[in-house]
Amino acid sequence: MKAEKRAKKPKGGDKIKKRFVDDSLVDEPKIKMKRRKFQPDRNLETKTLLKFAHAKTSDGMKKSQLSATKKNAEDEEKEAEDKPLLQPPEVESKKLEKYSRGEGIRVRSFKSKTFKRRIANKEKKIQFSAEEAARNEILMTETTGFLESEGYEETSKIRQKQIIKAVDVTSATKHFELNLEFGPYRIDYTRNGRHLLLGGRQGHVAAFDWVSKKLMCEINVMEDVLDLKWLHTENMFATAQKEWVFIYDNEGTEIHCVKQMHKILRLEYLPYHFLLASASETGHLNWLDVSVGKTIAGFQTRMGRLTHMAQNNYNGTIALGHPTGVVTLWSPMVKEPLAKMLCQKTAIMSMAIDPAGKYIASCGMDRNINIWDIRAMKPMQSYRVTGVPTSLSISQRGCLAAGNGDIVQLYKDCITVPAEGPYMTFKCKQWTVRQVQFCPYEDVLGIGAERGFSSILVPGSGEPNFDSYEHNPFRTKAQRKEAEVKALLEKVPAELITLDPLAITEVDIPSLHDKLEAQKKLLYMRPPKIDFNPRRKNKKGGGIQAAKTRQILREEAKKDFIKLIKKNKTDMLVPVGGNKVQQHAEPPSVLDRFKAKPKKKNQIAI
Repeated sequence: MKAEKRAKKPKGGDKIKKRFVDDSLVDEPKIKMKRRKFQPDRNLETKTLLKFAHAKTSDGMKKSQLSATKKNAEDEEKEAEDKPLLQPPEVESKKLEKYSRGEGIRVRSFKSKTFKRRIANKEKKIQFSAEEAARNEILMTETTGFLESEGYEETSKIRQKQIIKAVDVTSATKHFELNLEFGPYRIDYTRNGRHLLLGGRQGHVAAFDWVSKKLMCEINVMEDVLDLKWLHTENMFATAQKEWVFIYDNEGTEIHCVKQMHKILRLEYLPYHFLLASASETGHLNWLDVSVGKTIAGFQTRMGRLTHMAQNNYNGTIALGHPTGVVTLWSPMVKEPLAKMLCQKTAIMSMAIDPAGKYIASCGMDRNINIWDIRAMKPMQSYRVTGVPTSLSISQRGCLAAGNGDIVQLYKDCITVPAEGPYMTFKCKQWTVRQVQFCPYEDVLGIGAERGFSSILVPGSGEPNFDSYEHNPFRTKAQRKEAEVKALLEKVPAELITLDPLAITEVDIPSLHDKLEAQKKLLYMRPPKIDFNPRRKNKKGGGIQAAKTRQILREEAKKDFIKLIKKNKTDMLVPVGGNKVQQHAEPPSVLDRFKAKPKKKNQIAI
């Protein structure tokens, strides 16, 4: 009985369920059921084929046939994996024409295989980018719209009151006017078009979010404010005051005083290079690196007082307008202008460059607005206006605004195609217009006048779709900090500012040929041989002193030979003996080795 009571106890972890059947104790182990998620077998078809093949092998099928069925199944599986699940949709011909970049280059016209291959690859990339742009047009949720007249009505006679009644409430709030007393005013929008900066000549400076009308700061610097610009974020801005350039934060606190920039009239900021460019009364042009706090370059232009300046967003160059009617393009790495264009016959009064960096518009005292193509250095259009415009601005969609007196005239699609007349006109209530500037990604034009500021609606002037990775008007504080860090990491050095930024990635073939030819010439240059016979000869061949004198004479002859080569760079020199020099009319070629050798032993060929 004791042995029965001392039955083996269940080990830890083994759960035993006990029940009585016919008055007997029965131990039954509990069965665990694991639940598995249903996963579809991707190789179901191949498994069925293999099972079918295995069944046939029992009837006498050969093993080679079985391996063949396996290979066929594997090939079908690979083909199914390689095929894309969703093929890209076909693009309409109209959309392709919209995004096309013109006819391609004929590859057959080139003889070199390397050039053919390079141009063919470039044409494929251009065609692929046009197709992708046309295919991704569906992602652009917003579209542009312009004013259209009915019958004999002209759009230039439509007033702002009529436009405000026709648009929604949020768009109507973008039209407002500020009556101020410390003008004339200069204005500047941020790159995302959310914040506005005002600077009065009598020292009034204000920064605010013009969409929500939230004031950031408002100060009086107690000096003349000639120009002002936002820096890489809306937390800092620079002002050109009477003597020097000052940098403030978004609360109006002075951060730094740049005394290297003296008596500045105009400011421009290059966001991708972190450079603050300035033009002074004395004709000096300076570039200040804001990220480091050092002056990158600064030199005298020798072209008088610099009152008109604009930047090219495409290549980072600075354009200056001069009283002689000439527009010059500058880079911080070159002390001379990269290009000069005679845009006007008289002194330049205002100028502007479009956001794409392709065209420049200028106006002179003769009341002509001329539009030039910067890439080809050729004139495009010319317009005659009633007065002398004091300010010009070009929008993202190609609208041109010209401020003349108290009237602002706007022209639509006037750069590539000649415009018949003004698209819109606006009369400013704050007296004379000093500066006009389009707001990015908004159908809004900002006007800085003698007695305040006006914001008017210009339908179709702004780009409706923005890239949130580049310019995001609705970004948060964390996104702004992250974008600032990425911009600093991807900072473009000032050495890359040129007229053609794509030329840096290409090989300069003429200079490369010159270098190779110079190396070949150096390989074939040999110093002349010297016949040295000492007066006293020892039995062993001259002794140590004779060897020293022989080495000294060789070095002197080598120096004389190098001097002779430097003097006659263009001629091919051949030393004969110790002092004579023979000149060849033609340069040597590879076939010279097949010619008869010279009879003289001491003659050396180069």
